[in-house]
Amino acid sequence: MAHMILLGTGTGLPDLDRGHTHMVWVGPGGPLLIDAGGCTYERLLRAGVDPQALVGVVITHSHCDHINGLPSLIFSMFLGGRETPLPIYSLEPTLALLRATIEAMHVQYHIPPTWCPIAAGDTLPLADGWQMRTALTAHSRPCLALRFEAPDARALVYSADTEPCPAVAALAAGAQVLIHEATTPELFTGHTTPRQAGQVAAAAAAERLLLVHYSPRWTMPEEAALAEIRAGGFTGQAEIGRDGQVIEL
Repeated sequence: MAHMILLGTGTGLPDLDRGHTHMVWVGPGGPLLIDAGGCTYERLLRAGVDPQALVGVVITHSHCDHINGLPSLIFSMFLGGRETPLPIYSLEPTLALLRATIEAMHVQYHIPPTWCPIAAGDTLPLADGWQMRTALTAHSRPCLALRFEAPDARALVYSADTEPCPAVAALAAGAQVLIHEATTPELFTGHTTPRQAGQVAAAAAAERLLLVHYSPRWTMPEEAALAEIRAGGFTGQAEIGRDGQVIEL
């Protein structure tokens, strides 16, 4: 069954049990890594996913907590014996920064990345009729939200880092699962509160909402976050995402 595994669910400042938010799609066209938030090779192993089997990486944006694991990932994959290139998909400005980062770190031994520019509004075919669609979020750096959609229109959507915006709302419409960031307790440019995440999920008529890029310390306690989701009008299945969690579609 197609599923997403949350490799990390924390904010830019991790908690003891929450690493930087990133995840891996295990389904048609996968395994496909979504961001690389640090210790990624190890987290993939813990999730039961062979890092050497990755078919690609999608980087939503260039903030450190979403890219800091990429140099060590491609280094470890080389040490593990992989020789085939690894496609890396992102916006062109993000790819340019990634290339410069790897060069600046002098990562001498690594598998060759294949830089694959994508743009907001693109649709990438996966396999068996599945596809991944993108939309531009409202964040402090250019950032892509992602929608994984089956031929029968079942869909899982990841907001990436964003404040509520029309493009992400449209991408989330009708999704069975919405994985949405909830970084801040109060309104904050470029990020979302738990109440706003509830509002987005309610407007999208999503069946299930999971909060990521969240911290019980820096955002708000879990019970308060769940109450805020309800205050936002969402009546479906509401959860706090957890590191290692498997989300089936």
